Amino acid sequence: MLRNEAMKVYLYCGITDMRKSINTLAVMVHDTLELDPSSGHLFLFRNRGRDKLKALYYEDQSYTLWYRRLEKGKFIFPRNDAGHIELDEEHYNWLLSSNKYSKNIGEETQKYRDFY
Repeated sequence: MLRNEAMKVYLYCGITDMRKSINTLAVMVHDTLELDPSSGHLFLFRNRGRDKLKALYYEDQSYTLWYRRLEKGKFIFPRNDAGHIELDEEHYNWLLSSNKYSKNIGEETQKYRDFY
């Protein structure tokens, strides 16, 4: 998915159970954030440990769900009273392409040799 200029990115500030699927996350967007999940905007959810993100997106009559997990470190986001944050393009790009918004205290990058 390529981000277009009209798309807004919302981060749900609460804790989300990562077992939730597309339908449950869409209900959360509608009921909790009071936004339309089929609006074409991107909705991000994080877990209690702050090391996992899920992204919900709707386009062309279908939902897409992405999942991102940090091997080490935690995602750091500010809190607000509205229950969600609208991310700007720079924050969103850094979030998905690097560790700029993660906290990793003096640990080396994990290198994998074997995959199962």
